[in-house]
Amino acid sequence: MSEADKRVLLAAPRGYCAGVDRAVVAVEKALETHGAPVYVRKEIVHNRHVVETLRERGAIFVNEADEVPEGALVVFSAHGVAPAVHAQAASRSLRTIDATCPLVTKVHHEAKRFAREDYDILLVGHHGHEEVEGTAGEAPDHVQLVDGPDDVAKVTVRDPEKVIWLSQTTLSVDETMETVRRLRERFPSLQDPPSDDICYATQNRQVAVKAMAPHCDLVLVVGSRNSSNSVRLVEVALNSGAGASYLIDFAREIDEAWLSGVRTVGITSGASVPEILVRGVIDWLAERGWTDVEEITTAEETLSFSLPRELRARRTAQTG
Repeated sequence: MSEADKRVLLAAPRGYCAGVDRAVVAVEKALETHGAPVYVRKEIVHNRHVVETLRERGAIFVNEADEVPEGALVVFSAHGVAPAVHAQAASRSLRTIDATCPLVTKVHHEAKRFAREDYDILLVGHHGHEEVEGTAGEAPDHVQLVDGPDDVAKVTVRDPEKVIWLSQTTLSVDETMETVRRLRERFPSLQDPPSDDICYATQNRQVAVKAMAPHCDLVLVVGSRNSSNSVRLVEVALNSGAGASYLIDFAREIDEAWLSGVRTVGITSGASVPEILVRGVIDWLAERGWTDVEEITTAEETLSFSLPRELRARRTAQTG
């Protein structure tokens, strides 16, 4: 195959979303303002490179707030936490910075609202994911987890006329809609969330991959294995016609055998992936003859979020 036949399609949007950018900057600002160490409960975002970079700067990642020394500073990750975690932090006199993505916070508010109104809440999401644990923790007596279409048969509710579904923000749009379709077959009065729970960035990245994948012999998704939205992009690529698709953290993980007979390589990245990792993949492919790069753009993203209020208050005090 000549180099003239080789090309790269680059999905846009890709990479960092507004919530991830806000969370990462929150840890960076906390380190700048307070100095190391700054404790972070769970991974601030689900990306190996980001976590290791912050660890080198002085962030200490822990699984639970009770691992943080009394009175120390702890940042809550973008995925959100249950009220019990806030209570645990308060009992240890921890200073907290809540970097929960505002779109996740919106789902928390929905869970609290519908629990107050005594609905059964069917939370579509993945068992064990931090975001699901945080949302369910807002109303544990009202929330049931529905982990995909095959889980629907197990669902039981108190009153079929008073049921609503909510979802984890980073799911496959298509699979979620299939889960909801099956839930509605069982519970025709099932209500929809007041607004879409699957985040704009998750949807946009999936739409871009759907547009690109039918033209690709291979799609490389840059992202970590514990990143739900990155894993979904591999599934979307395969379901949309890509010849093959693999999830990688770094360019060095690419197996040259994947490129055998491949003309067109698609590249995208999950919502917690810095662009430097995508550039590394582009450079790796260019060294092997894939130098023609075309961006496939399906949306423009302009959303940004202000820093957590704990950091905003300090910055205001410093500039006032």
